Amino acid sequence: MSIPVVTTIELQSLPKLTSGKVRDLYEIDDKTLLFVTTDRISAYDVIMANGVPQKGAILTQLTAHWFKVLGERIPGLKTHFISLTPPPSVSDEDKSLIRGRSMQVRKLKVFPIEAIVRGYITGSAWNEYQKTGTVHGIPQPAGLQQCSPFPKPLYTPSTKAELGDHDENISPEKAAEIVGDKYAARIEELALKVYSTAAEYAREHGIIIADTKFEFGLDEETDDIVLIDEVLTPDSSRFWPASEYEVGRDQDSFDKQFLRNWLTKEGLKAKDGVEMPQELAEASSARYKEAFKLLTGKTLEEALGEL
Repeated sequence: MSIPVVTTIELQSLPKLTSGKVRDLYEIDDKTLLFVTTDRISAYDVIMANGVPQKGAILTQLTAHWFKVLGERIPGLKTHFISLTPPPSVSDEDKSLIRGRSMQVRKLKVFPIEAIVRGYITGSAWNEYQKTGTVHGIPQPAGLQQCSPFPKPLYTPSTKAELGDHDENISPEKAAEIVGDKYAARIEELALKVYSTAAEYAREHGIIIADTKFEFGLDEETDDIVLIDEVLTPDSSRFWPASEYEVGRDQDSFDKQFLRNWLTKEGLKAKDGVEMPQELAEASSARYKEAFKLLTGKTLEEALGEL
């Protein structure tokens, strides 16, 4: 029996605030949101016409796992996570629609930048380095090979584009202009700390995190910078199997690179309305689940059974 793919959810119990590429946000009260993660998938800033089975549950459960791990390993880290349990105001019918794919989070002021951290040189960073010897405009040592680690992780922020627009790479100095000097250095410091901590944990569990992106919010009551949104998932990161890692070539991956490669090969990069072949959607789901099990020690079904 095939698993239904959920690309659209309309809850009747709560007001919807907005829909993103993957997530829908509902308001619980003036301080709390309900994040609902669909099975939609995007690549090159375009949402595919069809989705990936159980992707929403994988991203939600993996993000909750990371919040727990990071909270244990980084003293004083603040996150927006409250609970995987929907609030009492959500009807039983709506609860059945969002089982395993929703989380209650604190409503915060969102900093309008993507805090990208790169541990290994790949993708657009590798392409730039081959041409100019730089990554994100930052000079790098000579002699780096494809997919080799940087001497130390790089913070390479971008703008956070509205739906339908493209993120734009910016310098740390430009990021400081956007968010203010007061917060820019702390965001960079936190992004690098979270990446390094997560990369160490993932390597212990058989995965290399080549790069990832974080988002941060501001608790205006305490002036704390808070880790928000999804974290360290196959949607927001490049995950490589550590056992197969080899410098000097493209790596196999547990992430969206699978889809990006297909789109590029078929000449469909950044085109609207593209439908993935069913076997690609199912293979993507299987890869996401494999990463989930390596990182959490549980199958997705075991995690959902604990809810």
